[in-house]
Amino acid sequence: MRRRIISVLLENEAGALSRVVGLFAQRNYNIETLNVAPTDDETLSRLTLTTLATDEQVEQITKQLNKLIEVVKLANLTDGDHLERELMLIKLKATGPQRDEIKRTSDIFRAQVVDVTQNAYTIQLTGTSGKLDAFLRAMSDSTVLEMVRSGVSGLSRGEKVLSI
Repeated sequence: MRRRIISVLLENEAGALSRVVGLFAQRNYNIETLNVAPTDDETLSRLTLTTLATDEQVEQITKQLNKLIEVVKLANLTDGDHLERELMLIKLKATGPQRDEIKRTSDIFRAQVVDVTQNAYTIQLTGTSGKLDAFLRAMSDSTVLEMVRSGVSGLSRGEKVLSI
């Protein structure tokens, strides 16, 4: 089983996302991350999801997705060179000498402190999922008060595009 990134262009209409998610649920596949937003064409949305799947499972997933009427086009980004990014906002308890350590670690990861209070820092970090996970491991001595991650967004590298 490998982590797969699947990007889908689908019609921007009510129920389209529900049918994609339902397809995964019916086949007992888990969606690890899910990111959906309109494209430059207001009639289409771009959905990017990550899942753990074998080669056979991802082939089955893509065949089933292609059968959905709302799916215009899809690509398995992990089949080729691609770029991926994820955004994380994390609020950490920051008091005393811990404040300096959190700031130093944030600088190492090129994260930004976007909010400061007397007892907490809110940090914004973008990068691959692996980079975000590494930051969390580096902050394991800090108390996480709250955290949110956007899910993966991705594009194929070079001339290859997902468009109609």
